[in-house]
Formats: sequence, structure tokens, C-alpha cells
Amino acid sequence: MEKLTFGGLIAAAVSFALAGPALAQPWQPPSPEMSFFITSAGSGKGADLGGLEGADQQCQTLAQTAGVGGKTWRAYLSTQAVGDKPAINARDRIGTGPWRNFKGEVVAQSVDDLHSDHNKLTQEMSLTERGTKVAGRWNTPNYHDVLTGSQPDGRAFPPNEDRTCRNWTSSTQGAAMVGHSDRVGLRDDEPAHSWNSSHPSRGPDGGCSQNDLRSTGGGGLFYCFAAK
Repeated sequence: MEKLTFGGLIAAAVSFALAGPALAQPWQPPSPEMSFFITSAGSGKGADLGGLEGADQQCQTLAQTAGVGGKTWRAYLSTQAVGDKPAINARDRIGTGPWRNFKGEVVAQSVDDLHSDHNKLTQEMSLTERGTKVAGRWNTPNYHDVLTGSQPDGRAFPPNEDRTCRNWTSSTQGAAMVGHSDRVGLRDDEPAHSWNSSHPSRGPDGGCSQNDLRSTGGGGLFYCFAAK
């Protein structure tokens, strides 16, 4: 067996540290048809993404870095009605499909397919813009909680209970509905979980801080789709 040198140990440690929520692997260019990914990193401010505009900009920036920035990218996030501002449904923001992952594999053919049991969103298929898998239940740490603020059909929640951390502008107040990117529960006896609506965030600070999201297996990641 080859001995691992001190330098090799340092390199391995650096590789792991840089991987963050994603599982490390050699980088390669994405398929030019890529139109879906999970962000490889969150905002660093928990569920405060700078609103939908800030989240969309992060999708666009990460796509640009990956080499597919020529498309219009949108974050799969809903917002709730506030005052005279109506709710916005995540499903209405992302175009009509089909959507393909980093490898060019189709994850959903249409909006209805995406929100059915026939979509292909699993840990193997729901890759980041770098082509990496998101660490799931079987990894330590686990980052499979993905921000959506959405009901299973991709629509916003009623305004009576915050499920979007003040419409993605707060890291101190409210809670956020999250999905499990690997569609796996935290116990062996749990049924498969939803990719977009598994449970509200929670934690020692309430539910919206980076610390809160990490405490239940998240990192402030979210889904990005090419709307056109």
C-alpha cells in the first residue's frame, strides 16, 4: 500500500475543506445543455439570500463561473404574500423544461413532471454547478436540506406562517421550508422525503441563521434552473 506523505495529508485536508457541502471530485466542464443545479455554496448568511433578486444573481454567477452563464437562471424559491405584494410560486419562475444536470442527464421533462413522483432528482442526479454530489444523510456532515419555501406542488405557503425567512431577507426571524436533495429521511424507518418540501428549518436561533440550517443538515443551498 502506498504511504501517504505529510504533504499528501495536507493536500487531502485542503481538498476536503474546499468541498464544503459538496463531495470532492476532479472538476470538469459541464454539459453545454446543463439547465439545473444545486448551488455548491449558500450565501453564508443562512436564509438571508438578498431576496429573490439576490438568489437569482447567485445562480447566474455560479452558472457563469461554470461556463453556462449565457442562459437566464432562476432560483427555485417561493415568496409569501406581504401587504399588497402577492405570493410568488417557485414553479412559475423556472421556465417550462426539460431540465438537465451537469452531465446533460434529464432530471425532469416539464413543470408537471418536476412536481411528480417521476422526476429524477436524487443524490446521484441532483448535482452542483461543479458536477459534485451534495453530501446527504450517509455523509458527515450532511447538507441535504435545500431551501425552497414551497409546498410539494411548487407553490407558496399562505401568509399566516413564515416559511421563507421573511422572503429570503432574514437570518434571524422566521423559518424556511426545505427539501431533501437526496430524498432520504434521517431515520431508516422514514419514507422517502420530498425534494422540495420535507420540513421547516429549525435550530437554536429559531430557523434562519447559518447555524440553524447546519443543525438539521443544511448549508443554505438552493436549486437553480435555467428559465430560458
